[in-house]
Amino acid sequence: TSKVSNLGENETTGQAQLYLFDALTNKPVDNLFGNKSAVLSFTVKKGQSANLSWELNVPEGIEALTCKIVAQAGKFSDGEENVIPVLTNRMLVTESMPLPIRGKNTKKFTFTKLLNSGSSSTLKHQKVTLEFTANPAWYAVQALPYIIEYPYECAEQVFSRYYGNKLASHIANSSPKIKAVFDSWKNTPDSKALLSNLEKNQELKDVLLQETPWVLDAKDETTRKHRIGLLFDLNNMSNNLNSAFNKLEKLQCSNGGFMWFPGMPDDRYITQHIVTGFAHLDHLGVINVNTDYKAWNMVQRGIRYLDNEVRKDYDWLKKHYTAKELAENHLSDIEIQYLYMRSYYIDKLEIQSNCKEGYEYFRGQAQKYWLEENKYMQGMIALALYRTGDKTLPTKILASLKEFSLNNEEMGMYWKENNGGYYWWQAPIETQALLIETYDEISGDQKAVDDMKVWLLKQKQTQDWKTTKATTEAIYALLLRGTDWLATEPNVEITVGSIKIDPKNMPEQKAEAGTGYIKTSWNGTEIKSEMGNVTVVKKDEGVSWGSLYWQYFEQLDKITPHETPLKLSKKLFIERMGMVG
Repeated sequence: TSKVSNLGENETTGQAQLYLFDALTNKPVDNLFGNKSAVLSFTVKKGQSANLSWELNVPEGIEALTCKIVAQAGKFSDGEENVIPVLTNRMLVTESMPLPIRGKNTKKFTFTKLLNSGSSSTLKHQKVTLEFTANPAWYAVQALPYIIEYPYECAEQVFSRYYGNKLASHIANSSPKIKAVFDSWKNTPDSKALLSNLEKNQELKDVLLQETPWVLDAKDETTRKHRIGLLFDLNNMSNNLNSAFNKLEKLQCSNGGFMWFPGMPDDRYITQHIVTGFAHLDHLGVINVNTDYKAWNMVQRGIRYLDNEVRKDYDWLKKHYTAKELAENHLSDIEIQYLYMRSYYIDKLEIQSNCKEGYEYFRGQAQKYWLEENKYMQGMIALALYRTGDKTLPTKILASLKEFSLNNEEMGMYWKENNGGYYWWQAPIETQALLIETYDEISGDQKAVDDMKVWLLKQKQTQDWKTTKATTEAIYALLLRGTDWLATEPNVEITVGSIKIDPKNMPEQKAEAGTGYIKTSWNGTEIKSEMGNVTVVKKDEGVSWGSLYWQYFEQLDKITPHETPLKLSKKLFIERMGMVG
């Protein structure tokens, strides 16, 4: 549209012509836009204006348009020229279908909208991408650099460094297959294994990774993976172990407790965490804590300190409460953590006679009041009681835990109320890891253990496990018995439509060592509706997952929502000024 104004003293008659050009090439595009009535006649009275309009058909492929309008009346003429964007009525849509599978199994997946895409005459395929990780358990190993290279010098992170190096050394020497994977990573510095999982999926984001809020986390992850070959160098591990242990020795006070930072007082929580960490390494067969003189000396002093702290707690309660009041609930999270820690060493280091009464009191409190605690504390109580002779109540605790659990194919077994919070015992990753240990040791339920490991791995799918403590606990849980997923050779076949993808027999689709990660794409005319049928054949144990991503252009009024349990709707409101505002 345009407006012609008559600024003269008489009525004026003339003609206006519209010229259209592609703003990028400056070529005329009148025919493309159907500008057949380019010349319009007008008559405008003195001091008035007339509106002119042209009806156009907007084609595809023009991104910006130059509009030039020239009006002429007698010997007078005037004109205007503007560049306007051409907004497509199409939108790039990305849809995805998860491909979870567990154990030796064959699963068929149906991407209904892709299958039915041929029914739309306006839909244009852009890209279909298959991304699949055959053995995600290796994400646990890839997390080791995070705990080893964390830069701070507090007791928890110094111990994490020691813990990570010990685990790395143990894993690297536990199996020739596992050693071969590390060698592959080390000798292929540009391997996809060394890319962050976010960066691998870069083109499927609406915005490039470099422009997203989580860019620093992903870049840090990539950098750590680029150093993972160095991490598993035996000489390097030995030096790191000695350095971390020496620093840890300096953080142990004369009374056996550990301080958070040099110069601070001893702290029961961090002492119990470190002493428990040594027990985890012993439990995994990484060290023999009794025969490692330096480690046992450190642990023994820590345990004696903690026994005495519990004795002090009990003495204070006896001093301030009557016998009847003592029977009430005086169990705190620090005592539960103590009972859990002490259960590892109950046969290795006897409780001193002056501390036994306090220990038995809080053990009895745990038996009586376990129902009032959260899932993390209940798991600790179950293990503490089971290891010290009570085989009945821990079984009841596990039955209670199972009643509240959720379980599905993609997420595994987990607890809805397992949410983070302000306190140390409100920690989802640590809680899940502890409950894996609980089920593994008390019930020997391998299926439940493997189901819970799935949830733990899903939390690592694109990021770290939040903290060094969470990462150490998660790695410990994943390396517990259950199924040895690290030693499993990835063996998965995938069929997309009529295209069979077998990385073992396709050099161009060679899966990365360890994780078995593959990624392949099809563009434009290569895409067929039948690709909505996907079959995954898994020939090994463990968990695998992946996704099929479909990108297409479609007119806005024809885009339909994807049918999932979660539905989102958006409403737009137009604000108009009326007579009263």
